[in-house]
Amino acid sequence: MTDRSFLFVLGSSRSDGNTELLARAAAEQLPAGVRQRWVDLARLPLPDFQDGRHATGDGTAGETEEMLRQATLEATDVVIASPLYWYALSGHAKRYLDYWSGWLTAPGSDFKERMTGRTLWGVTAMADRDEVRADGLVTSLHHTAAYMRMRFGGVLLGNGSGPGQVRDDERATIRAKTFFEQDAPLARFPHEETPLQPKA
Repeated sequence: MTDRSFLFVLGSSRSDGNTELLARAAAEQLPAGVRQRWVDLARLPLPDFQDGRHATGDGTAGETEEMLRQATLEATDVVIASPLYWYALSGHAKRYLDYWSGWLTAPGSDFKERMTGRTLWGVTAMADRDEVRADGLVTSLHHTAAYMRMRFGGVLLGNGSGPGQVRDDERATIRAKTFFEQDAPLARFPHEETPLQPKA
């Protein structure tokens, strides 16, 4: 596992929030030789994504966008750490993924080819204790991985609304200890699933 490189993309609007705390708890379990890079989207001057597929002009990427693109391509594992906002990803996290659309269609881009086979993970904290409420966020990340032909390690879920409250979630704390050790199968859209073969 030491040849892996993790990019943690923080999508919360506040520093040291419950989602970040849960992500750092999971990251602490990674072997010492595994590289980690943390990016806080709320602290970056990243404008809203503009779809330039049919626009004229050179479409030169800004400094922040290019930094994010390179950081993404250098990672074997991308971790989207986003609180559950209205049953979906935060605006910061969604905007980061929107930029993937631009990187996919940029002239001469090999973004999809280079991301194929890498692993996408999710971490989220939410106020509700019913984890089914996070299905929309989980589906969004899973389908993103499926489209990119990436592996999907699932989403580490935790409960917490007030500052530091996720530390009181014993189930989340236990899950965090082994989260990145679990198998991350190749993500597939539901219609691509291999049907079960009848027993002879």
